[in-house]
Amino acid sequence: MSIETEINTIAIIGGTGKEGKGLAYRWVKAGYKVIIGSRNMEKAQIAVAELAEKLTDQEQKLLSGDENGAAVRQSQLAVLTVPYQFHKDILSSLKNDLAGKYLIDVTVPLVPPKVSTVQVPEEGSAALQAQMLLGEETTVISAFQNISFGLLLSDEKIECDVLVCGKNVEAREIGQKMVRATGLTAWDAGPLENSIVAEGFTSVLIRINKQAGTKNAGIQITNVPRD
Repeated sequence: MSIETEINTIAIIGGTGKEGKGLAYRWVKAGYKVIIGSRNMEKAQIAVAELAEKLTDQEQKLLSGDENGAAVRQSQLAVLTVPYQFHKDILSSLKNDLAGKYLIDVTVPLVPPKVSTVQVPEEGSAALQAQMLLGEETTVISAFQNISFGLLLSDEKIECDVLVCGKNVEAREIGQKMVRATGLTAWDAGPLENSIVAEGFTSVLIRINKQAGTKNAGIQITNVPRD
């Protein structure tokens, strides 16, 4: 796949969770076909039904649910939105299905109960862990770690930026394109090694939310030209 390849269908692995449903909602509203994936078909269908209540009849036709592997096989782009504790197992089970595809990894290495303390995996970040597990046949992109699902499920303009990391410019351009499709501002944050910053910032935002009594703290890049 290259940046010229048109992305029509997005598979959201573990899409029954809050973050997955928020991203699915935004991409469907932007005109993409989205398949919510789950290890349990019934859970996938329930998530689809819940989101359908917020969509028009025409938009509902763009949304479906399926088992994770089947969802990935039908897509040009996969997105991983699972708790860190399931990260390795799910990626290992889908390695063959993900070969030749781009994968946006939204996972943050949160380790309860210390979710407001930054945790660094042995590989350096969850995204780097994903790349090492999947090998060179899959191109991993890191994005969306610092955005609240509550904001994604709203129809309001979101004052939050997204840092996009990937091993090359082409991967980062694809990641930025998908970020912009959700209505958010995307920034090229460099190689996949830099994903440690975005992932770690989530724990900082959790701490800030606790201190401020809020839920939707995010980040913005300032003092540079904005589109």
